[in-house]
Amino acid sequence: MALPASAVHGVALTERVIARVEAAPSRPVLDYAPWAGPWVSAPSSPLPVDVLDGAVFPSGRPLPPSLRRRLAFDSQLLRRFGWFGSAYGFTPRTLGRLAREEFGDGWGACYEPLSARFDECFLLPGGSDSRRVLATCAVDEYGEYPVFALDIDDLPCIELMHPGLDVYLADTAGLIARAGQGYAALADDPAYGPRMRTHARQVFTGALAQECLG
Repeated sequence: MALPASAVHGVALTERVIARVEAAPSRPVLDYAPWAGPWVSAPSSPLPVDVLDGAVFPSGRPLPPSLRRRLAFDSQLLRRFGWFGSAYGFTPRTLGRLAREEFGDGWGACYEPLSARFDECFLLPGGSDSRRVLATCAVDEYGEYPVFALDIDDLPCIELMHPGLDVYLADTAGLIARAGQGYAALADDPAYGPRMRTHARQVFTGALAQECLG
């Protein structure tokens, strides 16, 4: 059962996700898309402590608290979605490159002008024609980076969807009760709305989305 909206963020929220996953580790990440695989393929594969302690993104930006906790539990899910190369090195993509590789050159080219702003992006499971992307731009008050939806239906756009990996994981695991519809529905959530608006001010001058017209 989904939890009511509450002021749970960061590591505390990620711990709730981990508890849900531990109860059913082989449960599919996406009920509608078996290709995304399970939350955890036994045995789990956490990052070694000595690697995780000093880990930062290639840009030098710090890992968000939720990611650090998730990787201490297991790294398989993110590894399947291309977060790591050989050994334990992160392999980010610019937004334009990620969009081209996911959507093809035609639609992907629409996102290329945003690559300078979103120069370090990571793919997350979710969507069918759309994609979920964490971008290491400015952090919110909990040290978390935003998660966006890329949508090429009608006009291609990038829209703020989650205020951090912590909330993305909780939403995907079914722990958050969404009151509305649409990618940016959490902007009206009493617990997570303030964080959504922080990111909106930082990346879209207050808006929740931007059209990508190439």
